[in-house]
Amino acid sequence: MFLKHIILISILVLSVFACKEDKKTISQTDISFKKEGALTIFKLADSTEINLDIEIADTDFDIQTGLMYRDSMKENQGMLFVFDDVTERYFYMKNTKIPLDIIYLNEGKKIVSFQKNAKPMDETSLPSNVPAKYVLEVNAGLADAWSLAVGDSINYTP
Repeated sequence: MFLKHIILISILVLSVFACKEDKKTISQTDISFKKEGALTIFKLADSTEINLDIEIADTDFDIQTGLMYRDSMKENQGMLFVFDDVTERYFYMKNTKIPLDIIYLNEGKKIVSFQKNAKPMDETSLPSNVPAKYVLEVNAGLADAWSLAVGDSINYTP
């Protein structure tokens, strides 16, 4: 009986050490910007044009992932979300490391609302408050720096 206990304890101890040695470190792959199109913002007030390189999120996976896990984005880059329908949109910053301005646009590609300076990693809902078909994400502060306003519009080419 005593020998059985020693053998059982030995097996448990070896199992614990074996499990600890099998632990693997998982590292995240860097996600870099991939230009998928060009976008121009047309300012109604002064006819200024702002040009951006964009990634396009138009599949369920791309829409759900968005700019998550990115460490940075250049000033002339953004992500355009293209939806099939027009409805009130709700975005959040889960797993998003960079602060963003979220620009909501209607089916005519006109700006209808903003959520500025969205905080990284915050899961608070950021609604459009009006129906939107497109959403443009750019670095936080750019909507103000560019003096964007409701009524300004965009055009893009994939």
